[in-house]
Amino acid sequence: MASGGLQLLGFVLAFLGWIGIIISTAMPQWKMASYAGDNIVTAQALYEGLWMSCAMQSTGQIQCKVYDSLLKLEGSLQATRALMVAAILLGLVGLFVAVTGMKCMKCMEDDQVKKMRMAVFGGVIFVISGLAALVATSWYGNRVARAFYDPFTPVNTRFEFGSALFIGWAASSLAILGGSFLCCSCPRRETSYPPTRGYPKNASSTGKDYV
Repeated sequence: MASGGLQLLGFVLAFLGWIGIIISTAMPQWKMASYAGDNIVTAQALYEGLWMSCAMQSTGQIQCKVYDSLLKLEGSLQATRALMVAAILLGLVGLFVAVTGMKCMKCMEDDQVKKMRMAVFGGVIFVISGLAALVATSWYGNRVARAFYDPFTPVNTRFEFGSALFIGWAASSLAILGGSFLCCSCPRRETSYPPTRGYPKNASSTGKDYV
């Protein structure tokens, strides 16, 4: 029962982490810049994500523009895109594999060993998915921090961490933690020893010798 509860907990955490990775990838708030000019009415907040850039006016109006060409993007942004998409696809594969190995599912009931291996394999895929998202968000965040502290970067063009980065960090941590729980849910093998054979007791001699 303990391994079943740990398995269910790991699956829930990994699933929530996978959903968080999808949300983080779709959000445009990977980095943001807030500034106000001489007139507070013209204040606006700028956001940039993996797929589009947005500007929100002080009146509440939001205008977004999708990046025109993939070839015009920076190589680091393309790599971040690829890592996040790979994390989502790996999480989808891990989801189906882990569901197959869950104890509450009736599939593969005849072979419990293979069923548990499927759950562990799904956990490994979730861990890889979380690591890919963690590398992507950390790499992107490092670039934002380096540009922010660069003295040659103009003040009005400096960006800070957006909410999508924090969601990505939390989601990748959940995916890694949940995948680890799935990997640990496999019961340990118990060493089986052959049954000991009892030695027959010597029959009491009757004192009679047979020829």
